[in-house]
Amino acid sequence: MTEAVGVEVRDRVAILTLSREHAGNAIDQEMADGLLEAAQTCETDERVRAVLLTGQGRSFCVGGDVKAFAAAGSGAPELVRKLTGSLHAAMALLARMDKPLVTAVNGAAAGAGFGLAILGDVALAARSAKFAMAYGAIGLTPDAGATWLLPRLVGFRMAQELALTGTRIDATEAERIGLITRAVDDESLLVEARSLATKLAHSPRRAFAHTRALLHQSSSNDFETQLALEAAGIAYAIGQPEGQEGISAFVARRPPDFTQV
Repeated sequence: MTEAVGVEVRDRVAILTLSREHAGNAIDQEMADGLLEAAQTCETDERVRAVLLTGQGRSFCVGGDVKAFAAAGSGAPELVRKLTGSLHAAMALLARMDKPLVTAVNGAAAGAGFGLAILGDVALAARSAKFAMAYGAIGLTPDAGATWLLPRLVGFRMAQELALTGTRIDATEAERIGLITRAVDDESLLVEARSLATKLAHSPRRAFAHTRALLHQSSSNDFETQLALEAAGIAYAIGQPEGQEGISAFVARRPPDFTQV
């Protein structure tokens, strides 16, 4: 495992930390590969039931390593293709795995860092955090899922403005427009994020995985299709160990224990 992405498993939560503090956690190939390896570990490690992604130091992630792009010269297109290949594969795993994702945005989130920040099922941000698409300022186009996530979170018009003007917004504004779930005091960020991730880790993992899938599919399905998927999903879930444990616990008026089923 690379030092560019720290991985710690605590109380069924995998804490992934972007760890190039000296570079604002800018994404180079080592970090992109490390994030993919970490995501693969999270997907297959049965100890892990939820994932928390944050950054080391004052920045969450300032985007791609622009200095590396410049140094690559004419080889920059191939460098970017390889880097985004690893980064996007990692993000797809984090988005689709049967374990919920919490993002804790501890500082600046720009470029690809913007996409990573808003990928969480729950996205918390320190009040000092800043968000910007930033691509246009250096003549580039978005990556890291931003053009898929952003319109779904804030609406098409707001997505156009953020993407094309490069407007930088703070965490309070990000919460107001629905870009993130909640802004929290800087000193409380990791405490709240870990608490939330731990709560999710003790929730019905497979039911939540199907819920994530339903939400992702909802914008491309018609109403009747979504109803059919919901009906099939709940009928399946009620016959599974999680559903049986949840119902038994409800009837017995005791807390359910989903970690053992």
